[in-house]
Formats: sequence, C-alpha cells, structure tokens
Amino acid sequence: MEKKPVLVVALGGNALLKRGEPLEAGIQQQNILIAAGVIARLTDEWRVVLVHGNGPQVGLLALQNAAYSDVAPYPLDILVAESQGMVGYMLQQALRNALPSQEVTTLLTRVTVDPADPAFQDPCKYIGPVYTSVQAADLAAEKGWRIKQDGTGFRRVVPSPAPLAISESAAIHTLLQHDHLVICNGGGGIPVVQTGQTMAGCEAVIDKDLSAALLATQLQADALLILTDADAVYRDWGTPSQEAIGQVTVSSLAGTRFDAGSMGPKVDACCQFVRTCGGYAGIGSLQDGGRILSGQKGTLIIPG
Repeated sequence: MEKKPVLVVALGGNALLKRGEPLEAGIQQQNILIAAGVIARLTDEWRVVLVHGNGPQVGLLALQNAAYSDVAPYPLDILVAESQGMVGYMLQQALRNALPSQEVTTLLTRVTVDPADPAFQDPCKYIGPVYTSVQAADLAAEKGWRIKQDGTGFRRVVPSPAPLAISESAAIHTLLQHDHLVICNGGGGIPVVQTGQTMAGCEAVIDKDLSAALLATQLQADALLILTDADAVYRDWGTPSQEAIGQVTVSSLAGTRFDAGSMGPKVDACCQFVRTCGGYAGIGSLQDGGRILSGQKGTLIIPG
C-alpha cells in the first residue's frame, strides 16, 4: 500500500491561546480540541508531523517561575521543555481521542543553535501575555525584561536564534515511517549549543516556523502548513492599501518585507522550504485548515 504524502504542520501558540484570552488551562483545552479536529481531518490525506508554538505558554511559565522568589528562576531552555510537555500532552490526548486508531507520539526535541547568532544581541521573539504600556514599563524596570510593541499592546521579547540541527530527527523519521502522528519541536525546540560532544541549554526561544521548515526539509516533506491567528499573509499590512496574498511563487515574494516579530519568519520559513524541497507551503488561520493547501483560503506559496 502506497504511503500518504508527508505534511509538516506548524500550529501557532496564539492559535491555542488567542490574543487577549486569559492564560488558563481550561480555555487552552477548548482551543486544543478545535485544533485537534482540524489536524485530524488532515490525516485523511497526509502523514502529519505537528510542530506547535509556545509563545503564550512559555511566557506564562516564566511569570509563574518568577513569582516564587525562594529559588533562582529556571532558565528558558528548561521552560521550553516544560511547555513541550504541557502542550504536547494536551494535543496528544485530544488527537488520540479524535483518531482512536491512529498512533500519536509526543517527542521531547532539542534543536542546536549558534551561540554567536546575532539574535542574542537583538531579542525579537514575543512570549507571554499582552501588556499595556504602563504594565510593560513596570515589568521592564522590575524584571529587566526587554519589551517591544506587538500590535496595540506590548509583550516581552527574548532572543530567537536560527535553528541549525534537530537532534531527534532520526527518531522523528522512524516514527513517521511507522505511521505515527508525531508531535515534536514544540516551541521551536529546546535551544541547545554544542561544544565538541557536549550539549548545553541556552537562554532563547527558537521560532517554531523556522524550526518546522528545517524539519520539513530534513524529512523531505511534500508540504508545509503554518496555522496561525491571521487568515493570510498581507502586503502593506496595517495600511489602507493592505492586500491579502493568495497563491504566489517564491520568486515573486523576493524583496517583500514583513514584520520580523510575527509574519516575517513564517514567510521566510515557507520560502526556504519551497526553494529547498520543491514542495509547497501554506499560511492561514486554523479554521481554514486543509483549504489553504488547496488554494481556496489563506496564502499558498509554490515553486517558481
């Protein structure tokens, strides 16, 4: 029996906890049930590898972590690992219930980064909840956080170095070959640096879209799908002339700039994958799911 094509899905942390929603387990569980329904339908046509974001979740863990002052705060790499377990478990439960005959496996995943990556000097990855300008200023002064504007609000930003290698890629490939729906690279992966044969965690959160594109390339996937809280990629976003981009070639996007803290990495990830593997990539809202890959909704990036 011929195997189905491989699809890597990157599910945004903001698709699991929508902007402005309280960071509560019950609310996240409800959103995960919706996400699981979409992912389950994709398995009709694809072998799915699922990468999830963790921006709101790892930010919440950092806040909880800082609230207990009797011990030193845990570093970000450990918080990313915690978020992989938390979100991965919730997705695994929901997907297994939606697909009783499908094996679903969550894999703790490390991703190597370069300690000299310039991202460490220019934090731009949003984590945690949205704050008012007053709240943001108070937190920056109290905790030494870097804060940047995100839409109409403000959020904490941390370094987001480029992913170089996925330590567990062989295990992911093996699980996929045995028809498991694999949940991996959560939050972009646990950030580690390697010196000789020794690995150590570092203070960063890797962009899950770039990590998903790297994984899709290593697996030689047929398609990459990025599901987020935006219905498409827009030219001139936030201006009167903004325009949704439908089907588009990689070459026609050359030179077009998108926000470095949100849509930019998504477009970069898709273009990188399409150029390298010759597959196609979609960006759009969770609710549109598979219709993005058929060109009916969202943005579809194709070779050319």
